[in-house]
Amino acid sequence: MAPIIPIYEISQELNFLIAFIIGIGFGFALEQAGFSSSRKLAGMFYGYDTTVLKVFFTAAIVAMLGLLFLNHWELIDMSIIYVNEYYINSAIIGGVIMGVGFIIGGFCPGTSVCAAAIGKLDAMAYLGGALIGIFLFGETYPLWKDIYMKNYLGGIKLSTTLGISDGLLIFLIIAAATLMFWVGEWAEKKFRRSDISKEL
Repeated sequence: MAPIIPIYEISQELNFLIAFIIGIGFGFALEQAGFSSSRKLAGMFYGYDTTVLKVFFTAAIVAMLGLLFLNHWELIDMSIIYVNEYYINSAIIGGVIMGVGFIIGGFCPGTSVCAAAIGKLDAMAYLGGALIGIFLFGETYPLWKDIYMKNYLGGIKLSTTLGISDGLLIFLIIAAATLMFWVGEWAEKKFRRSDISKEL
């Protein structure tokens, strides 16, 4: 079994170029989905626009199915796929901070860069605040290190933790996504707002 693109044959320059092209494509996709609008993004939390849920659930499912089938056809080596290391405390605290920042500012880190790139002032302010937060965290890291590193579980997968196959996990996520899409459609009808995408 071998990867589609053997990493050991890619130079650092080509690796950066591929990442740059993928980044442009990702930013274009975010913009086309309307994710440069803080109103649309905040609409997820208020129920009147669930585009965020639909797009990201769809992206996750496509990526999971892609990896599953590429692995089955022996076109990719799953052993070289990086799995983020999991720190329970960091995940919970970071998730809460990001969630609060998302609903207050109307952006997540990725969408803020996308919106700032096309000149949105609120996104620039949001991105500036994020950079200040990153700097302060880095400068005060010794104060937070013990909390940050606590309850380390390593690079684990949800399927492994639950003791089920990757295929069954993907099936369950697709079922959950189908339900969430239905809930999203119901919420949009119940909490509908006019001209939600109109920029001032």
